[in-house]
Amino acid sequence: MPKGSPELTEARREEIINACEKLYQTMSFKEITIKEIGNATSFTRTSIYNYFQTKEEIFLALLKREYELWIASLRRTMEQVETMTRDEFASMLAHSLEERAQLLKILSMNHYDMETGSRPEHLAAFKVAYGEAIRTVTDCLQQYFPDMPIQQKQDFIYTFFPFLFGIYPYTYVTEKQRAAMEQAGVNYVFLSIYELTYHCVKKLLEVER
Repeated sequence: MPKGSPELTEARREEIINACEKLYQTMSFKEITIKEIGNATSFTRTSIYNYFQTKEEIFLALLKREYELWIASLRRTMEQVETMTRDEFASMLAHSLEERAQLLKILSMNHYDMETGSRPEHLAAFKVAYGEAIRTVTDCLQQYFPDMPIQQKQDFIYTFFPFLFGIYPYTYVTEKQRAAMEQAGVNYVFLSIYELTYHCVKKLLEVER
């Protein structure tokens, strides 16, 4: 770790993550390199290695931040809204993910590569945020549906979190993909992040035990 104040270290880390985030808006995961990220920061490319050894670690830090932002949003809602119906909860959770399209994109495209290409300490730091996301959604279920059986809560979590990996490919399609679907005669109805998530959550909540 480089010498300097914790504030400077954190500022440098954030600048690197922000540069990666900006590049990811117009470039693919494969196209982005440490060199490209370095060119988008205010310091030398070699300085990046003081904070991250691979681009996978940078992307993992970006995903960690996305989870933390999602968690904070859900926690604010829990503080501001004491009760919800099933429909209101499904809508709230769908809107919360609608605001985190980048989280869903990274999950669906590059999650495995990021985890395998990161050092254990970076992976552990990410898993802390991931674990907190699971606890937060579980706490939401407990607050808004206190009578829901424990098994149903567990089933919700074990279905909902894997479901997150598939949202982005179903809601963001290229013209090439759309044309291929039409050519293949696949009559698929494209849904938004909100619509797909809302219907999934609503179904999970309607399951009776």
